[in-house]
Amino acid sequence: MAAEQKQNSIQTRNLNLWYGEFQALKSVSVDVKNGLITALIGPSGCGKTTLLRCFNRINERFPYVRTQGEIVILGKNIYDPDVSLIELRKSVGMVFQRPNPIPISVYENVLFGLRIHHRLGHFKKAYLEEIVEKSLTEVGLWKDLRDRLKVKATTLQLEQQQKLCIARLLPLKPEIILMDEPCSALDVEGTRSIEDLMYKLRGRYTIVIVTHNMAQARRVSDECIFMLLGEKIEHSRTEDLFLKPQNPKTGEYIEGRYG
Repeated sequence: MAAEQKQNSIQTRNLNLWYGEFQALKSVSVDVKNGLITALIGPSGCGKTTLLRCFNRINERFPYVRTQGEIVILGKNIYDPDVSLIELRKSVGMVFQRPNPIPISVYENVLFGLRIHHRLGHFKKAYLEEIVEKSLTEVGLWKDLRDRLKVKATTLQLEQQQKLCIARLLPLKPEIILMDEPCSALDVEGTRSIEDLMYKLRGRYTIVIVTHNMAQARRVSDECIFMLLGEKIEHSRTEDLFLKPQNPKTGEYIEGRYG
């Protein structure tokens, strides 16, 4: 068990979730490996976004959600009563479909998470400036924005806004980054840029991405999990899943017969 936990960032066991009376996840058991990009694929309503949002317990914002089962992240069941949601979401950051920068400066956006969790007055200005530079450099924005740090983040191009949202996670030193269709609002060039960034971040972070785009899943992910009607149908290396699917339903979906 200990060896599995070192190999895997996320393990779910018999995970079930209900929205009221509707069961959205049915006995889902998956292992998400450390440092890889894992894509969740499947038709609309199959449960992939619900599963993604279980990993930082964001589904629980809604009172009608009920969950059973276990999710072990970094060796700890996140449903244990002593788990702090604040600490969990520091370790498991999330990027949404549409960029959601805060309508404040680029500089303050990068430091926003730190400001929530720490008193920034305890840090020297030079240290904070170093964090901003490092975070923006890691997402490929420093060269373009180093002279525009006081600009309101919402005035940036959509691609830059999405990269900034990723940069905003990094000062908290997450180990896992969840991405819910992060390119759905972007054009072809913006999509390519975010995909390139994901590949650069691969290894330093475990990335789980929900995507409807089969070409994107094939391009960027190391492993794929195919879901259908709330169940995990197949989980394997991306190349194997696309070229040698083990389940006929997987093949039908990849070939575009439904979904």
